[in-house]
Amino acid sequence: MNKGKTLMTGAVIFMCGSMLAACGKSQGAAVKQNLNWMTSAEIITMDPSKVTDTTSFQQIENTTEGLYQLGKDSVPVKGLAKKTTVSKDGLTWTFDIRKGTKWSNGETVTAKDFVYSWKRTVDPKTASQYSYIFSGIKNADKVVAGKKKADTLGVKAVGKYKLKVTLEHKIPYFKLLMAFPVFFPENQTAIEKYGSKYGTSSKTTVYNGPFVQKGWTGSNLSWTMVKNKDYWNAKAVKLQTIHFAVEKSPSTAYNLYQDGKLDTASLSSQASKNLQKSPEYVVRKANGTTYFQFNLKQKKFQSTKMRQAISMALDRDALAKTLGGGYTGSKNFTAAGMTKVNGKDFTDLSQTKESLLVTGHHKKLAQSYFKEGLKELGLKKLSFTVITADDDTSKSIGEYFQSAMESTFGKQIDVKVQSLPTKSQFAKMDSGNFEATISGWNADFADPISFLDCMTSTNGYNSGKWTNKTYDKLVAESKTTSDSSQRMKLLEKAENTLLVDQGITPLIQTGSAWMLKSKVKGLIYNGSYYFEHVYIEK
Repeated sequence: MNKGKTLMTGAVIFMCGSMLAACGKSQGAAVKQNLNWMTSAEIITMDPSKVTDTTSFQQIENTTEGLYQLGKDSVPVKGLAKKTTVSKDGLTWTFDIRKGTKWSNGETVTAKDFVYSWKRTVDPKTASQYSYIFSGIKNADKVVAGKKKADTLGVKAVGKYKLKVTLEHKIPYFKLLMAFPVFFPENQTAIEKYGSKYGTSSKTTVYNGPFVQKGWTGSNLSWTMVKNKDYWNAKAVKLQTIHFAVEKSPSTAYNLYQDGKLDTASLSSQASKNLQKSPEYVVRKANGTTYFQFNLKQKKFQSTKMRQAISMALDRDALAKTLGGGYTGSKNFTAAGMTKVNGKDFTDLSQTKESLLVTGHHKKLAQSYFKEGLKELGLKKLSFTVITADDDTSKSIGEYFQSAMESTFGKQIDVKVQSLPTKSQFAKMDSGNFEATISGWNADFADPISFLDCMTSTNGYNSGKWTNKTYDKLVAESKTTSDSSQRMKLLEKAENTLLVDQGITPLIQTGSAWMLKSKVKGLIYNGSYYFEHVYIEK
């Protein structure tokens, strides 16, 4: 399960290349442009200010459009932004918005929709877990902290179709942020009409993207996207419908795929091994990390030695091999292969002998640290329950974790695993009503800060409430330095601090094996799927 979503990961792209438009027209007319798709988790919300999960993000970015969208290789391309102007000092961004674009309730999309959206998200009353990502925009931090009113945020509409944004300091990845759904516009009329029910069903949500959503009641496991005839670039949209079904079991999904009822299917470990030579076999690599998180409000996890012992009891490569597909063992929170620093991977630069020790598999050392941890905590035995999502992969990770703990620490530990629907797991994490969890984070854009920001002491995604003043300082300093080299050094130190202290315990880097019908063309994958250019070939 992934809390949050990956926008900027090593993209797996399925394109027709430079002939996309031509082959889309000639081939697409001969067949029905209907797609049958699956996800492994249910939608939680369609509200851009409150979204946190991968499935919901994917739905929003296909039914709502912002200033930019992500194209091939995660490169931001203009969406509603017809023209972008940046001041010489990099602190003022001006976006000219396309005229005549509409919401599904008939209203025109204007600059005020962005102003309303951004101010609503940073307003503490909204309780958005993504309000932190606005940091760097003038007054954002103070608004989020409740020290200033949302109206003071550095964003304003200049007329009907011009948006002006003022920054406190340069943000190297600002254009990438503009392609992230949290920065998408929101229709004030609809939100005020539906109140707290906005985004809780298809009927209580409005859209301005390539598709509109139909049939989601707020709890059901199937729904449909339908081509939006009022979308400004509707001529480029070939698909008429996309039928979605939540399939948490890879074996069930593959059976449906074989029967022609799904055009894609995630694969189990064994199936991925058996089907590797199939021309329809695809490995999805993502800048995502699955990790074990302690609830540090619980005294039993407040010993660093105990957390390090748990980490050293885990054989991450063995876990990845068990899961199969594209999973790899991970010794970092930040995903490997995402960011290069002078030709070297960021994750390699952030590791030290100490961090590599505590993230390595060392059974005897783990047992020694565990005994010290018990002594520090005044315990004779450690007992706790781990919550996971209820899809097959998450269950398998939970089972592996439980087995590793028991085989390493024997009767000194008692681990129970509870699998819950994604929405229920998130609710427990958000309220702090858990002892430990196996969760995940997918980068929102291709920069280590997308990971590391999440574990600062005041961040809403820091469900375990890990606190480290040195870490907070390093992350804060990285946001204000104008020296890109110094910025990366600060982030490297922050990553290492997190690993050594085991604020979270990284397990695997996200990747999965899928089947994809060869007739499906034009699909873009940047950690989630974008369907605007997809068509079905005969």
